This record gives sequence, C-alpha cells and structure tokens, in this order.
Amino acid sequence: MDIPFEPVVFGIKVNIHLVLEYAAFFVGFRYYLVLKKNTTDSISSSNRLSIIIGAVFGAFLGSRIIGFLENPSFLSFNLEYLVQLLSAKTIMGGLFGGLLGVELAKKIIGEKKSSGDLFTFPIILGIIIGRVGCFLAGIKEFTYGKETSSFLGMDLGDGLLRYPIALFELIFLILLWVVLKRYQSKLYSASGLLFRYFMISYFLFRFLIEFLKPNTFFVLGLSSIQYLCILCLIYYQKTIRKFFYAN
Repeated sequence: MDIPFEPVVFGIKVNIHLVLEYAAFFVGFRYYLVLKKNTTDSISSSNRLSIIIGAVFGAFLGSRIIGFLENPSFLSFNLEYLVQLLSAKTIMGGLFGGLLGVELAKKIIGEKKSSGDLFTFPIILGIIIGRVGCFLAGIKEFTYGKETSSFLGMDLGDGLLRYPIALFELIFLILLWVVLKRYQSKLYSASGLLFRYFMISYFLFRFLIEFLKPNTFFVLGLSSIQYLCILCLIYYQKTIRKFFYAN
C-alpha cells in the first residue's frame, strides 16, 4: 500500500483522513454511550449533558487556537486566511480546551464530582482511529517527522525517509490503553485519577515526540504544542507529585 493512501470509490478519490476523522468522533461517542449504559454514573444526566456541551465548545475553541499557533505564518486579513484559520486544528488543543470547558461547565452548574474517567477510553479510541487516518495521509497532514537515515524511517509520500510520528503515536496509545486497562480497577478508587493519568501520559509523550517533527515555529527552542504540554503538566502537578510520593 502506498502512502498517502487515496482509495477511489465509484471514480471518486476518497479523503481517507477525513473519513477516519469523522469515524473517530462517531465510534468514540458510541463507545462512551456503551460505557455509560453499563456503568453507574454518579453524575446526573442533566449535569452530564452540560459537561459534554462544555467539553465540545472548549475542544472546538482549543483545537482552533492551538492549531493556528502551530503555524501563525499565514496571518493576513483576507478570505483565504479566515478559511485556513477555521480549518486549522489539533487534538492537543482540543483535549486541553475540552478540559477547561468541562471545568467551566462544572463551575456553572455546581458539579463537584470528577467527570473524566468515563471519557478516557472513548477518547483514546477516537485518537487511535484519527491517527490511522493521519498515517495514511502521509505528508498531507503535519503528523510526519524529520528526515532520518535510521531504520525507523519511512517514505510517507515525498520520496524521503522520515520518522512516522503518527505510527509511533498509534503504538504508544495502544500500550497506554493496555496499561490503563490493567490498573483500571485501582485507579477507579480515586475518582478522576484514570483520566488524569491519561492526560499526563499523553501530553508528556507529545512533548517528547515533538522534537522529531520539522517544526518551523519555535519560541525559546520549543513549539506551541510543547508549551501546551508544559501547561497541562503544570495543571496536573499535584497528581504527578502524589504519584512519585506514593511510589
């Protein structure tokens, strides 16, 4: 199979990345509904709906803002710029923006209970599906790595050997799924801990993997995604400290 993978159906070239991106949302949400049905939710249905709405709006804004900051070089006040700004998005901004949206929604409705655990595995599943699409898109999505002469290099569509960042992330997410599933019952003893460990692990991984990407916009040697990762780790610094003190 060639990368980018561009199947043709009834004479029409299919954007496989876009298809899998929508599939990620659909499958992830359906999986969430299955888990919710089979789990005793301590949060009322009305409050859970408010939390989901907060997460959606926060994720939308966060993904667009961080997506723009990844490549602000196209800043110009014209129609093309506005189209690029609206289409720019990143899962990292979506996750952190969704987190802030949830916290704001919970403040408004007065909900005190942690709400993230039920979303953890649906989110991981959605990212996995999305990253399959990123990998199949090759260099058409900015999830490819720098050129390399190591055995890890792959031709992603431009004839050069590059680090397949999306593939690395797929492997990491599968391993993270296995580990979290393995310790799920223990993590459930503290409400919200499963989700916090997912966020810490994923954002730490993304901070490190960004060094293998050909980023063109740096501030003090770090990309906008890496600064977001640092912000997330600071946000969860109490959980990180408790983890090391307990071990």
